[in-house]
Amino acid sequence: MLDRLWYGRSGWRWLLAPFALLFAIISGARRVAYRRGWLKSYQASLPVIVVGNLSVGGNGKTPVVVWLVEQLQARGLRPGVVSRGYGGKAPHYPYRLDATSTTALAGDEPVLIARRCGCPVVVAPKRSDAVRLLEQSGEVDIIITDDGLQHYALARDLELVVVDGVRRFGNGCLLPMGPLREPMTRLKRVDAIICNGGTPAQGEYPMALVAAAPRRVCDDAPLEAPLAGPVDALAGIGHPPRFFATLTGLGYELVESVGYADHQAFDRDELLARFDQRPLLMTEKDAVKCRAFAPDSWWYLPVSAELPASLLDSLLHSLKTARPGAGE
Repeated sequence: MLDRLWYGRSGWRWLLAPFALLFAIISGARRVAYRRGWLKSYQASLPVIVVGNLSVGGNGKTPVVVWLVEQLQARGLRPGVVSRGYGGKAPHYPYRLDATSTTALAGDEPVLIARRCGCPVVVAPKRSDAVRLLEQSGEVDIIITDDGLQHYALARDLELVVVDGVRRFGNGCLLPMGPLREPMTRLKRVDAIICNGGTPAQGEYPMALVAAAPRRVCDDAPLEAPLAGPVDALAGIGHPPRFFATLTGLGYELVESVGYADHQAFDRDELLARFDQRPLLMTEKDAVKCRAFAPDSWWYLPVSAELPASLLDSLLHSLKTARPGAGE
């Protein structure tokens, strides 16, 4: 229903205009308060890069975080990642992930990033607490915050916004009238806009998601021979149709395609009963939640962000300008 309201031509959205106006007043006052120093932001001793969204839903933010971590590591830097840890309930905060951390403790995206990148990852509802822990560890020299564009309690050196290149900004309205957390004028203040799919607007960096061979959910073993015949698919991400379209484009014949809510905690028995007839394909983000109980016939599709090298060069140049010695 929200998709039709936000991304269609529904006239019903005007019924929500008073609530969108209230949201605009509250969120706008908060931005001004931080900008003018009436509310204090934590200024880290290390460079901080925020990767976030202007709109709600899945725009491809996590693949950009993974790309950025891997690119910085290739340049000899030691990045760490902080996240709110949405969907997890850790025994304490800040909570640093280790090899035993589950999605129930830390959330799905932090577990995925930690497994994929092998870098320090810390979660905390108050991101400055996570940043402090990384600063004190002495293990990192640059910090990436997964989401948090609107978390103004943490000062940042650079801001990257990821845009769904197909859905763009929907009807262009603020929540709940539309999908926007902030007005589109906010884009004038960010350092880079990344367009995931579709046609980039002027000044945006193009991004493509490149799929690798499927891997088995239970043990990460690569698929040795193509899956023959029909398959099922599930996706518990912000915009499941994008994943299903990717599978169809790769030649898979989908019988049952089931979309779940983003960050949804899966019911083991429900999934095992529902997907027991055919091989099942899912996203890597879903796989970290299913690893403990997945049968051998469940597979996930790893994807990587493909971005211009000029983006990283531009970011490092901006960091050196803002903080001499950073990015070296």
